[in-house]
Amino acid sequence: MKEQLQALEKEALQKVEEAISLKELQDVRVAYLGKKGPITEVLRGMGKLSKEERPVIGELANKVRGQIADAIDSKKADIEAEELEKQLAEETIDVTLPGRPVPTGGPHLLTSIVEEIEDLFIGMGFEVREGPEVETDYYNFEALNLPKGHPARDMQDSFYITEDILLRTHTSPVQARTMNMIQGERPVKMICPGKVYRRDTDDATHSHQFTQIEGLYVDKNVRMSDLKGVLDRFAKQMFGEERQIRLRPSFFPFTEPSVEMDISCKMCNGEGCSVCKKTGWIEILGAGLVHARVLEMAGYDPKVYSGFAFGMGPERIAMLKYGVDDIRHFYTNDIRFLKQYHQA
Repeated sequence: MKEQLQALEKEALQKVEEAISLKELQDVRVAYLGKKGPITEVLRGMGKLSKEERPVIGELANKVRGQIADAIDSKKADIEAEELEKQLAEETIDVTLPGRPVPTGGPHLLTSIVEEIEDLFIGMGFEVREGPEVETDYYNFEALNLPKGHPARDMQDSFYITEDILLRTHTSPVQARTMNMIQGERPVKMICPGKVYRRDTDDATHSHQFTQIEGLYVDKNVRMSDLKGVLDRFAKQMFGEERQIRLRPSFFPFTEPSVEMDISCKMCNGEGCSVCKKTGWIEILGAGLVHARVLEMAGYDPKVYSGFAFGMGPERIAMLKYGVDDIRHFYTNDIRFLKQYHQA
């Protein structure tokens, strides 16, 4: 049995030396050291040996098992080192090569326009206010001097959820809510940007969802000249110092008197072209002095307080400022369009 163990040791070590892969090495381990291997069989036959031979053969068997296991572990380490070296050679990276560029995003054109307008009015002392897009009938219409039955309340113009709940059609409800909260205790000077919704057919100049920014200033002795000064500063800041403005009489239920503001066409400098339809002017927003009834419903005494309000569409301003010919470009997420206005 001693000779048999020595022969198994020599044979196993030879197999280990010849192994060239981890799989072959594992096969050797199972073949010689496994439960059904020859060394295990030898140990099972030790019961037939004399008491004197058992410890000698047992010690030799454990020694042979240990040497084979050590040889396998050593060979495994060598094979793994070779495989790692081969992998590193095949996957060599030239660290001097330039890295792959990572494209960066930027603010959407509308976001930039809204932020630019906000910065402008904040610089003139206005605060930014926000309100819910799902609004009550009272704040969306009645508090703004739009009683039941008014044409602007027609179901074809608004998205109603219930009889008294709808998607807001303008951001004016934020003004009404703010004044109602203050209840005439102090002046208010604010703008309110946000999304609004109206039943409209989408085309190059219309959308059922768009952005609006409205402004409100209520204090003692607020005059139309104050409104004109603010709007003139806005036009020059957004479209250039050479821009001129004009105010035309108009009608809005929540302002009296009401005006439409035009700016001189930057394409022709007021001479007349296809963009301004040969008039030299382009309509940009609506405004007026806050109606006395609106002030009264919000808790302000119209004999003491007066104010002005205005409303504009950032989409229209962006279209005029950057020459965008279709409002749908703002919402279709065409990366080619958006990249034109991304400033790194």
